[in-house]
Amino acid sequence: MEAYDYVIVGGGSAGCALAARLSEDPAVSVALLEAGGRNDKLLVRMPAAVGDLIKAKGPHNWGFWTEAEPNLDGRKLWWPRGRGLGGSSAINGMIYARGNPQDYDEWAQRGLPGWSWDSVLPYFRKLERHHRGGDLHGAEGPVHVSAGESDSPFNDALIAAGEQAGYPTTDDFNGERQEGFGRYDLTVSNGRRWSAAEAYLLPIRGRANLTIVTDARTTRIRVEQGRATGVDFVVGRDARHAAAAREVLLCAGAVQSPHLLHVSGIGPADRLREAGVAVVHDLPGVGENLQDHLDVLMRWRSRGLKTAFSQTRGLRQLAIGIQYMLTGKGLGRQQFLESGAFLSSREGLSRPDIQIHAVMALMADHAKVKATEDGFSLHLCQLRPESRGRIGLASPDPFADPLIHANYLATPEDRRVLRKSVMIARDVVSQAALAPYRDVELAPGDAVRSDDEIDAWIRRTAETIYHPVGTCRMGPEGDTLAVVDPELRVRGLDGLRVVDASVMPTLVSSNTNAPTIMIAERAADLIAGHATVAAL
Repeated sequence: MEAYDYVIVGGGSAGCALAARLSEDPAVSVALLEAGGRNDKLLVRMPAAVGDLIKAKGPHNWGFWTEAEPNLDGRKLWWPRGRGLGGSSAINGMIYARGNPQDYDEWAQRGLPGWSWDSVLPYFRKLERHHRGGDLHGAEGPVHVSAGESDSPFNDALIAAGEQAGYPTTDDFNGERQEGFGRYDLTVSNGRRWSAAEAYLLPIRGRANLTIVTDARTTRIRVEQGRATGVDFVVGRDARHAAAAREVLLCAGAVQSPHLLHVSGIGPADRLREAGVAVVHDLPGVGENLQDHLDVLMRWRSRGLKTAFSQTRGLRQLAIGIQYMLTGKGLGRQQFLESGAFLSSREGLSRPDIQIHAVMALMADHAKVKATEDGFSLHLCQLRPESRGRIGLASPDPFADPLIHANYLATPEDRRVLRKSVMIARDVVSQAALAPYRDVELAPGDAVRSDDEIDAWIRRTAETIYHPVGTCRMGPEGDTLAVVDPELRVRGLDGLRVVDASVMPTLVSSNTNAPTIMIAERAADLIAGHATVAAL
C-alpha cells in the first residue's frame, strides 16, 4: 500500500492542473494516477498531427463508441477521448475558448455560489499566459495561449464573407464580444501543442512531494464507513492500492468519472444492481445529465487555394514531420483550423447558440477519410443543446467500456438550430469575399435544400465535436440529481470530490478544455482551504 494526502485519478486537463497546484504546498503529498502513458511523442507535440490522434483508438485515445442513437438513424458514433498525461488536451484541436460570461452567471443562478463569471474570470486569468494581454487575460499563467501562424488568405476571406452576410466580427472570442466571425486563440507555444501536461507537469517534474504513476488503471474507489479512503489500481499485472489521508480527487472526465463511480458502487442503486454491482452509496444523478455539442460538417471543393491536401500530400507529409522534428519549423506547427464564428440562430438571443470551426481541409468522419483534393470544411454545432443523455454501466468489469447514450437531437429546438446553421453557412460561403476560393459544395450538396432534406442529411452524418460534460453535475442542497455540491464534494460521502468537465451543470457556449482547467484551478483553492481569488 502507498499512502498520500491526496490521490488524483486521471491525468487529463483537470488532473494535471490540480496535481501542480496542490503540490505547491511542500507539506502535503500528492499522487497522480494516469491510465495512459506520458504522451511525450512527436505525434502529440506537433499541431499538424491532430487528425492522426483524433481518428484512431490507441495509446493516446480511448476511442469510445456511443450506443445506437435513436435520432441519428440508429448510428453508433465515434467518441475520441484523450488517454495519457494531458488527457484530451493532448489530442484536441487546440482551440482556446472560455465560453460566454452568461454561461457562468446561469450556474450561479442555479444556486451555485462562486461560479459566476466574476468569480471564475480570475481563475481563467490565473491559468493563462496569453499573447493578447489586457485586463481580461492573464500574462503569467502556465497555459500558453497564442495566435495562429497561417498566412493563408482563406481565414481573412471567411471573416470578410461573414461581415458581408451581415454578421459582426470580433478580434477576440474571449474578450468583450464573443459574437461574430474572427480568429481563434490556440493552446500552442512556439509551434508546439501546449497540453495541460506541458503546462502544469513539465515545469515541476522533479517536485519531491508529487508522485506521477502512468499506465495506472484505477479499478475502484474504496469507501469505508461513508468515507473514500483510497483507490485500487493496476500497473501491468501488479495490483496496487493508494491510500488518501485527506481526499480522493476524481478527474477522469465526463465519460470515465461516472463510470468509475459506478463500478465502485456509487450511483443509481437500481441500475447498479441490474449491472451486478453491489451498492455502496445510492446517488441517482451519477451518469445522468450528459450533454455534448453535436456537429455537422459542410464541405466545399476549393480553387486557387492551397489547403492541407496539396500542402501535405505524398512525400510532403514525411518532409513536414522531419523538418518539424529537426528544427521545430514548417507546416508541422499548424493545425489548419484558425478561424470561425459564434453566431445566433435567431433574433432575441442574449448570446450565440451556434459555433463554426473553419478547417482548411476536406474533413470527413473524424479525419478517417483521406482527402483527394483541395477544399475547406465548416464544422457547425449547436452550443446549448436541450437534449440530455447518460453514461451507463455494461458490467461490473472496470476494464469494460462504459455505455454512452448521448441521446442527440431529442428536441425540436436542437433540430432547428442545426438546420439553421446549415442555412447560415451556405449564405456566408456564397458571399463575394470567398468567390475566388470556393467551388462546388460537396456536402450536403446543392440538391439538399428543403427542411426535411437537411434534417435527413443531419441524421445521416452528424457527429460529436468532442465536448461531453455534465455527468456528475454540481447542484445546490435539495437537488436530488446533483452528484457534487458547489465545492465539488460528492453528496453523502466524505473525502471524495469530482473535478473535471463532468461537474458542469450545463454545457458552456464554446470548446470545453479551457473551462475544465479553470474548474481545476478553482477547485485547488477550495481543497487547500485557501481564500478563492477575488473578482476584478
